[in-house]
Amino acid sequence: MAKILLAEDDEDLSEVITFALKKAAHIVQQVYNGRDCLDFLATCKYDLIILDWMMPFKSGIEVCKSYRQQGGNAPILMLTAKTKIEDREEGLDTGADDYLTKPFDQRELTARVRALLRRPDAVVGNVLQAGNLSLNTVTGQVLVGDKSVHLRPKEFTLLEFLLRHPNQSFTTEALLQRVWLEDGAATPSNLKTHIKLLRKKLDCGDGEESIIKTVRGRGYLIEP
Repeated sequence: MAKILLAEDDEDLSEVITFALKKAAHIVQQVYNGRDCLDFLATCKYDLIILDWMMPFKSGIEVCKSYRQQGGNAPILMLTAKTKIEDREEGLDTGADDYLTKPFDQRELTARVRALLRRPDAVVGNVLQAGNLSLNTVTGQVLVGDKSVHLRPKEFTLLEFLLRHPNQSFTTEALLQRVWLEDGAATPSNLKTHIKLLRKKLDCGDGEESIIKTVRGRGYLIEP
Protein backbone atom coordinates (compact mmCIF):
# COMPACT_ATOMS: atom_id res chain seq x y z
CA MET A 1 0.00 0.00 0.00
CA ALA A 2 1.33 3.42 -0.97
CA LYS A 3 0.17 6.99 -0.44
CA ILE A 4 -0.18 8.60 -3.86
CA LEU A 5 -0.87 12.20 -4.88
CA LEU A 6 -2.73 12.40 -8.20
CA ALA A 7 -2.84 15.76 -9.98
CA GLU A 8 -5.12 15.53 -13.02
CA ASP A 9 -7.48 18.31 -14.16
CA ASP A 10 -9.76 15.96 -16.11
CA GLU A 11 -12.07 14.88 -13.28
CA ASP A 12 -13.48 11.89 -15.17
CA LEU A 13 -9.99 10.57 -15.93
CA SER A 14 -8.95 11.30 -12.36
CA GLU A 15 -11.77 9.11 -11.08
CA VAL A 16 -10.80 6.28 -13.44
CA ILE A 17 -7.17 6.42 -12.31
CA THR A 18 -8.15 6.66 -8.66
CA PHE A 19 -10.40 3.62 -8.98
CA ALA A 20 -7.57 1.58 -10.52
CA LEU A 21 -5.10 2.64 -7.82
CA LYS A 22 -7.49 2.01 -4.95
CA LYS A 23 -8.25 -1.40 -6.42
CA ALA A 24 -4.50 -2.06 -6.09
CA ALA A 25 -4.83 -1.14 -2.37
CA HIS A 26 -3.24 2.33 -2.59
CA ILE A 27 -4.36 5.51 -0.81
CA VAL A 28 -5.03 8.30 -3.30
CA GLN A 29 -5.27 12.06 -2.76
CA GLN A 30 -6.79 13.85 -5.76
CA VAL A 31 -6.12 17.44 -6.81
CA TYR A 32 -7.11 19.13 -10.05
CA ASN A 33 -4.56 21.90 -10.61
CA GLY A 34 -0.87 22.54 -10.14
CA ARG A 35 -1.27 25.15 -7.41
CA ASP A 36 -3.18 22.80 -5.11
CA CYS A 37 -0.69 20.07 -5.92
CA LEU A 38 2.23 22.19 -4.67
CA ASP A 39 0.25 23.08 -1.53
CA PHE A 40 -0.27 19.39 -0.69
CA LEU A 41 3.38 18.58 -1.45
CA ALA A 42 4.46 21.31 0.96
CA THR A 43 2.53 19.79 3.86
CA CYS A 44 2.32 16.04 3.21
CA LYS A 45 4.71 13.26 2.28
CA TYR A 46 3.79 10.88 -0.53
CA ASP A 47 5.27 7.61 -1.78
CA LEU A 48 4.48 8.49 -5.41
CA ILE A 49 3.27 11.52 -7.37
CA ILE A 50 1.30 11.33 -10.63
CA LEU A 51 1.26 14.61 -12.57
CA ASP A 52 -0.73 15.61 -15.60
CA TRP A 53 1.45 17.72 -17.90
CA MET A 54 -1.21 20.35 -18.69
CA MET A 55 -3.02 21.71 -15.62
CA PRO A 56 -4.47 25.10 -14.56
CA PHE A 57 -2.31 27.58 -12.63
CA LYS A 58 0.82 25.40 -12.68
CA SER A 59 1.76 22.80 -15.27
CA GLY A 60 3.00 19.37 -14.31
CA ILE A 61 6.46 20.39 -15.53
CA GLU A 62 6.46 23.45 -13.25
CA VAL A 63 5.27 21.37 -10.28
CA CYS A 64 7.91 18.72 -10.93
CA LYS A 65 10.71 21.28 -11.24
CA SER A 66 9.66 23.14 -8.09
CA TYR A 67 9.31 19.92 -6.09
CA ARG A 68 12.75 18.66 -7.10
CA GLN A 69 14.40 22.03 -6.43
CA GLN A 70 13.03 21.92 -2.89
CA GLY A 71 14.59 18.51 -2.34
CA GLY A 72 11.53 16.32 -2.96
CA ASN A 73 12.59 12.79 -3.85
CA ALA A 74 9.36 10.81 -4.29
CA PRO A 75 9.14 9.13 -7.69
CA ILE A 76 7.11 11.08 -10.27
CA LEU A 77 5.05 9.63 -13.11
CA MET A 78 4.13 12.21 -15.74
CA LEU A 79 0.92 11.84 -17.75
CA THR A 80 0.91 13.59 -21.10
CA ALA A 81 -0.82 13.73 -24.47
CA LYS A 82 2.41 15.10 -25.96
CA THR A 83 4.24 12.68 -28.23
CA LYS A 84 7.24 14.65 -29.52
CA ILE A 85 10.68 13.49 -28.45
CA GLU A 86 11.55 16.99 -27.24
CA ASP A 87 8.54 16.98 -24.89
CA ARG A 88 9.44 13.60 -23.43
CA GLU A 89 13.03 14.69 -22.88
CA GLU A 90 11.87 17.88 -21.18
CA GLY A 91 9.74 15.94 -18.73
CA LEU A 92 12.51 13.51 -17.83
CA ASP A 93 15.15 16.24 -17.66
CA THR A 94 12.96 18.26 -15.26
CA GLY A 95 12.96 15.41 -12.77
CA ALA A 96 10.17 13.01 -13.74
CA ASP A 97 11.08 9.35 -13.31
CA ASP A 98 8.76 7.98 -15.96
CA TYR A 99 6.08 9.16 -18.36
CA LEU A 100 2.90 7.66 -19.77
CA THR A 101 1.32 8.90 -22.98
CA LYS A 102 -2.45 9.35 -23.14
CA PRO A 103 -4.56 7.41 -23.86
CA PHE A 104 -3.23 4.52 -21.79
CA ASP A 105 -4.48 1.20 -20.45
CA GLN A 106 -5.16 0.98 -16.70
CA ARG A 107 -2.98 -2.13 -16.51
CA GLU A 108 0.00 -0.26 -17.90
CA LEU A 109 -0.57 2.57 -15.41
CA THR A 110 -0.64 0.23 -12.43
CA ALA A 111 2.41 -1.64 -13.78
CA ARG A 112 4.38 1.63 -14.03
CA VAL A 113 3.28 2.52 -10.49
CA ARG A 114 4.47 -0.86 -9.17
CA ALA A 115 7.83 -0.44 -10.89
CA LEU A 116 8.36 3.06 -9.48
CA LEU A 117 7.39 1.99 -5.96
CA ARG A 118 9.93 -0.86 -6.08
CA ARG A 119 12.82 1.52 -6.61
CA PRO A 120 15.00 2.24 -3.58
CA ASP A 121 15.55 5.82 -2.46
CA ALA A 122 18.98 5.81 -4.13
CA VAL A 123 17.42 5.78 -7.60
CA VAL A 124 14.79 8.51 -7.26
CA GLY A 125 15.22 12.22 -6.81
CA ASN A 126 18.10 14.41 -7.91
CA VAL A 127 21.14 12.30 -6.99
CA LEU A 128 21.46 8.73 -8.24
CA GLN A 129 24.14 6.49 -6.76
CA ALA A 130 25.79 3.14 -7.34
CA GLY A 131 28.89 2.34 -5.33
CA ASN A 132 31.25 5.30 -5.52
CA LEU A 133 29.46 6.66 -8.60
CA SER A 134 26.95 9.51 -8.24
CA LEU A 135 24.98 11.42 -10.85
CA ASN A 136 23.14 14.67 -10.15
CA THR A 137 20.20 15.03 -12.54
CA VAL A 138 19.82 18.76 -11.84
CA THR A 139 23.42 20.00 -12.03
CA GLY A 140 24.56 17.38 -14.52
CA GLN A 141 27.58 16.53 -12.36
CA VAL A 142 28.92 12.97 -12.41
CA LEU A 143 31.41 11.88 -9.75
CA VAL A 144 33.46 8.72 -9.38
CA GLY A 145 34.65 9.02 -5.80
CA ASP A 146 35.76 12.65 -5.61
CA LYS A 147 36.72 12.81 -9.28
CA SER A 148 34.43 14.74 -11.64
CA VAL A 149 33.70 12.99 -14.94
CA HIS A 150 32.58 14.84 -18.07
CA LEU A 151 29.92 13.04 -20.12
CA ARG A 152 28.38 13.99 -23.41
CA PRO A 153 24.56 14.44 -23.37
CA LYS A 154 23.66 10.99 -24.68
CA GLU A 155 26.22 9.30 -22.42
CA PHE A 156 24.65 11.12 -19.46
CA THR A 157 21.11 10.09 -20.49
CA LEU A 158 22.14 6.46 -20.95
CA LEU A 159 23.89 6.34 -17.58
CA GLU A 160 20.94 8.02 -15.84
CA PHE A 161 18.52 5.48 -17.32
CA LEU A 162 20.60 2.51 -16.14
CA LEU A 163 21.02 4.04 -12.67
CA ARG A 164 17.26 4.51 -12.37
CA HIS A 165 16.75 0.80 -13.10
CA PRO A 166 19.38 -0.99 -10.98
CA ASN A 167 19.68 -4.76 -11.28
CA GLN A 168 17.48 -4.72 -14.39
CA SER A 169 19.00 -5.83 -17.68
CA PHE A 170 18.05 -4.14 -20.94
CA THR A 171 18.65 -5.47 -24.42
CA THR A 172 20.14 -3.32 -27.14
CA GLU A 173 16.70 -2.85 -28.70
CA ALA A 174 15.14 -1.82 -25.37
CA LEU A 175 17.83 0.78 -24.69
CA LEU A 176 17.52 2.21 -28.17
CA GLN A 177 13.77 2.58 -27.70
CA ARG A 178 13.95 4.05 -24.18
CA VAL A 179 17.06 6.24 -24.45
CA TRP A 180 17.36 7.16 -28.12
CA LEU A 181 13.56 7.12 -28.67
CA GLU A 182 13.05 7.86 -32.38
CA ASP A 183 16.47 9.39 -33.02
CA GLY A 184 17.86 8.50 -36.45
CA ALA A 185 21.22 7.77 -34.79
CA ALA A 186 19.68 4.88 -32.86
CA THR A 187 21.75 1.95 -34.09
CA PRO A 188 23.19 -1.06 -32.23
CA SER A 189 26.73 -0.01 -33.13
CA ASN A 190 26.11 3.50 -31.76
CA LEU A 191 24.86 2.06 -28.47
CA LYS A 192 27.87 -0.25 -28.25
CA THR A 193 30.18 2.74 -28.77
CA HIS A 194 28.45 4.71 -25.99
CA ILE A 195 28.71 1.77 -23.58
CA LYS A 196 32.41 1.44 -24.37
CA LEU A 197 33.02 5.17 -23.80
CA LEU A 198 31.05 5.17 -20.54
CA ARG A 199 33.05 2.24 -19.22
CA LYS A 200 36.30 3.95 -20.11
CA LYS A 201 35.28 7.17 -18.33
CA LEU A 202 33.72 5.58 -15.24
CA ASP A 203 35.93 2.62 -14.47
CA CYS A 204 39.16 2.97 -12.58
CA GLY A 205 41.08 0.26 -14.40
CA ASP A 206 43.61 -1.97 -12.62
CA GLY A 207 41.55 -5.05 -13.45
CA GLU A 208 38.39 -3.80 -11.73
CA GLU A 209 35.10 -5.08 -13.11
CA SER A 210 33.06 -2.50 -15.00
CA ILE A 211 30.07 -0.96 -13.22
CA ILE A 212 28.12 -1.47 -16.47
CA LYS A 213 27.84 -5.21 -16.87
CA THR A 214 27.01 -7.27 -19.93
CA VAL A 215 24.71 -10.23 -19.32
CA ARG A 216 24.87 -12.69 -22.19
CA GLY A 217 21.51 -12.95 -23.92
CA ARG A 218 19.94 -10.26 -21.70
CA GLY A 219 21.82 -7.04 -22.40
CA TYR A 220 23.30 -4.42 -20.04
CA LEU A 221 22.72 -3.52 -16.41
CA ILE A 222 24.16 -1.74 -13.40
CA GLU A 223 24.47 -3.54 -10.06
CA PRO A 224 24.72 -1.03 -7.18
